[in-house]
Amino acid sequence: MPNDLLCDEFQDIVAEVLIRHKSILDIITKLEESNARINRALIKSVTSCGCISINAKKQEFKHESLKEAKNTIDNHLEGKMCDSCKEKIEEELGKHLFYIAALCNSLDLNFYDLIIKEYKKLNTLGIYTLR
Repeated sequence: MPNDLLCDEFQDIVAEVLIRHKSILDIITKLEESNARINRALIKSVTSCGCISINAKKQEFKHESLKEAKNTIDNHLEGKMCDSCKEKIEEELGKHLFYIAALCNSLDLNFYDLIIKEYKKLNTLGIYTLR
């Protein structure tokens, strides 16, 4: 299935099944709640399961170029998520995508078009996007 059809079908099914939280107020608060659940699942992977750990320290930016910096900046994660933690985070990210699609529906935006616009911007600016 082409990507645009997959995104459009996803957005359509979200519109079809979203009944109880259809208000824009409900959607934006559920989006924030899903963000908190993603954070919670990640933290539980560290604090309860222990399959990953976070070893954070100051990032050193002593590089000649952004490309060089990109290859040496650390994400502070150590280890590998176990299947159970990975499944939980995927579930929470899926819910987050659901509410992003719901927000797109409420604002009459096309989810796929947003992805393409962001892709083009990233592809054009590359590492100079600095996110």
